[in-house]
Amino acid sequence: MPESDEHQDSAVIYTDGACSGNPGPGGWGAYFKWGDHEKELYGAEETTTNNRMELTAAIKALEALKRPAKVHLYTDSSYVRNGITSWMANWKRNGWISSKKEPVKNADLWRRLDEATARHDIEWHWVRGHAGDAGNERADRLAVKGRDEAAGATRRGRR
Repeated sequence: MPESDEHQDSAVIYTDGACSGNPGPGGWGAYFKWGDHEKELYGAEETTTNNRMELTAAIKALEALKRPAKVHLYTDSSYVRNGITSWMANWKRNGWISSKKEPVKNADLWRRLDEATARHDIEWHWVRGHAGDAGNERADRLAVKGRDEAAGATRRGRR
């Protein structure tokens, strides 16, 4: 977990998504730290994809902030980090059409993420997943908890 002075007046958020099958039952998790305060959020969907869960984790985390904030958001998803920092400006300029001249996948969530970022000053960071980063591991456990709950709901629905 970053402990530098630059993070003292910032929200530090780790997000992660998990999915069994692609598509399949999925979960998302977010772990927040702001000063001495910590918070965990997670959720689930019965049928989804890993990319949708990664995006949902970032969206839900940013939407949970009650006021505009300086945020350091850590994700192990290159898809999320590259999408928000490199690709989105072109997608918006091109009417949500990709460089392959196709509709942007998950455009509904990318639009929500765009809205969720508007009131915050966010620095996006990529971290290697499952490499011992405490914040990432905590977000992963939350995402897996959501995924497991979704998988249980799916199994109960089949009986």
